[in-house]
Amino acid sequence: MPPQRRPERDLMRQLQQLQERVAQAQRALEETVVEASAGGGAVTVVMNARPQLLSIAIRPEAVDPDDVEMLQDLVMAAINEALEKVRTAQMQQVMGIAGGLGLPGLNP
Repeated sequence: MPPQRRPERDLMRQLQQLQERVAQAQRALEETVVEASAGGGAVTVVMNARPQLLSIAIRPEAVDPDDVEMLQDLVMAAINEALEKVRTAQMQQVMGIAGGLGLPGLNP
């Protein structure tokens, strides 16, 4: 088998570095926790950046049997805000990976 040419070795090294960076980013996202609330804190959700919902807290005063729709709206708003924070965290990780590759147009 002929020895690998330098460009092939460089490419393999770059791919290995990319795999390492992606693995680091995935670990960082699993450890990144965001919190969001709605209704002045009546509903609070906690989520990691995988994204996986970790907890939902609902203040008793937010529970009105005559207005279930309001509680549903608050839960949905808090979850959507948390998801937006997760997307931001994910984008920061992706930009960190891309920035380290030195590819034109991908540097933050």
